[in-house]
Amino acid sequence: MLRFVVRRLLLLVPILLGLSILVFLWIRALPAGPAQSLLGERATPETIAQIEEQYGLDRPLHIQYWRYLKTVAQGDLGTTIRTRRPVTEEVKERFPATIELAMAALLFATLFGIPLGFVAAKRYGTWIDHSSLVASLIGISIPIFFLAILLKYVFAVQLGWLPTVGRISVLIDLEHPTNFYTLDALIALDFVAFWDVIKHLILPAIALGSIPLAVTARITRAAVLDVQNEDYVRTARAKGLPPRVVDIRHIFRNALLPISTIIGLQTGLLLSGAVLTETVFAFPGMGTWLVEAIRQRDYPVLQGGILFVSFVFVIVNLIVDISYALINPRIRVS
Repeated sequence: MLRFVVRRLLLLVPILLGLSILVFLWIRALPAGPAQSLLGERATPETIAQIEEQYGLDRPLHIQYWRYLKTVAQGDLGTTIRTRRPVTEEVKERFPATIELAMAALLFATLFGIPLGFVAAKRYGTWIDHSSLVASLIGISIPIFFLAILLKYVFAVQLGWLPTVGRISVLIDLEHPTNFYTLDALIALDFVAFWDVIKHLILPAIALGSIPLAVTARITRAAVLDVQNEDYVRTARAKGLPPRVVDIRHIFRNALLPISTIIGLQTGLLLSGAVLTETVFAFPGMGTWLVEAIRQRDYPVLQGGILFVSFVFVIVNLIVDISYALINPRIRVS
């Protein structure tokens, strides 16, 4: 197991280097350029040349990249043009919001998707199976932003059950030592604030988790249908084992590998899908932060933020790989 983990960790090095090169070159290929964005309306050919010389932007790309790589290795992602704050500080403020939203969406997708797929497979060919297929197709097809707007209009505007924007009501005074608002509320033993944070998460989590729920349900159904026809399942039934034991120990456990695969992949995709959801609900996470950076040409934020999200995506996939090895030991030798 240790060799498997070390091998996967070593594979991260070229992947992260390739990501850093792509992000670095993409930022420098954008119109206007960092120097002009930094100067704004004061930009003239002379001041642009002065800024490029001051920050080394006039040097060859390989020298610029080497300097950039050294600063990133030290944990320095640059300084924002808008606020003149370190990018890492803003990441510490924004990333917990996106993590909370992504985990809430993943919880919603898992809690409903796996049982829905399992029941559909056990009721194969019935109206329950057909209804789950139709629902999953709708869930995959409907755009996230449209579903977010629809949920917001029905449950927030028309019914008034849930809040429309933000992470917490402005009337609630809560300290944020971790910037994970649910955790901060529990630390302070403020259950009113905790419930308010949960209410702010419900609609964005449902909108963001709709596609993962549909995908999880379909993969679960397919995996269970495949496993329940295996010889060892028929043998377990022939031995007279109770149906619940057969379902849990022999069917669900062996169907868990493809399910964990898709859940792990969806976890990474939730970070990118959060951009649309956060924008609709004015949720102050990484998505809205990057959208604001695009509008205002804040290249250090784009460069640092995209690289950080890419790094998290790679780490999530590493955790998924390790989970494969824990679920199915045969994978460790591959």
